[in-house]
Amino acid sequence: MILVLKQGTNREAIDTLCDWLTTKYNVKTNPIIGSEATIIGLVGDTSHISAQEIEMHEEIERIVKVQEPYKRANRKFHPDDTIIKVGREAIGGKKIVVAAGPCAVESEEQIAELAQIVREAGATMLRGGAFKPRTSPYSFQGLRAEGLLYLRRAHSLTGLPVVTEITNPSQLDLFLDYADVIQVGARNMQNFELLKELGRIDRPVLLKRGFSNSINELLMSAEYIMSEGNSKVILCERGIRTFETSTRNTLDISAIPVLKAKTHLPVIVDPSHAAGQASLVEPLAMAAIAAGADGLEIEVHQNPKLALSDGPQSLTPDAFTALMKKLSVIAQACGREI
Repeated sequence: MILVLKQGTNREAIDTLCDWLTTKYNVKTNPIIGSEATIIGLVGDTSHISAQEIEMHEEIERIVKVQEPYKRANRKFHPDDTIIKVGREAIGGKKIVVAAGPCAVESEEQIAELAQIVREAGATMLRGGAFKPRTSPYSFQGLRAEGLLYLRRAHSLTGLPVVTEITNPSQLDLFLDYADVIQVGARNMQNFELLKELGRIDRPVLLKRGFSNSINELLMSAEYIMSEGNSKVILCERGIRTFETSTRNTLDISAIPVLKAKTHLPVIVDPSHAAGQASLVEPLAMAAIAAGADGLEIEVHQNPKLALSDGPQSLTPDAFTALMKKLSVIAQACGREI
């Protein structure tokens, strides 16, 4: 349930109303003072709330019932776009962010060199996997804690915030030391115990859509994080599994405007995992920006043929530099910038 307040309602009146709602109905209140309206979101069992009693308060303009099961992630709950600060970067604003780097950290020298390359090309964040959940148990599983250390050293060298994937709640202390944005991969989108743990920290979480999950299921996973208190959630469309075999996954471009309508959270796109082919990354990345994405996550490797993980979908440094120039043109055409 959402209470829309009359324009000009002061903070003291808002606080008094919130205290009354909490005492009277045992619900959590979330007041949001937006650019166009001030609302109070009610979270909890609202079935017993009397609309007539609430409407007696002179501050109330109208009551809106939220039918969707996700509340905190709902745009009705938070009409203005959420902007998440990561270092000096802001995700969700006018500027489009680009996180670039290898699928997996292979050595300290490799990630340090790539960090400098992608920064010079215009990337705003450094992505790289230290813990790698792989389909095959015989594939490279990552350098683990050592990889996180190398990512942090690359951050010290370039200033790029680090985005890297967590696979288990037991790793959380390590990630709090080394990661600026903690990524939840597609395979863990519905690992609810992990999501709840991430909801109890003050660190941005990049939540990837599962390859067989609906948009509503993605938003419910975001709700798990937000319900524990962490509102710094970034959604990521990375392709879904369909009957089509020409690509690794099918990038759901329509998910971008759908999500932007349903939620206030930032939405970024991973064209690398969607395509599975380096030649398709450029057109999919440009399409994502044109469709309204707030950012991209792109895999880059010095020598994709020798990559220990996902080489076929990784761009060379030259290809990434060329792509960034083209993305800048697309962004400007959409009234944004990179």
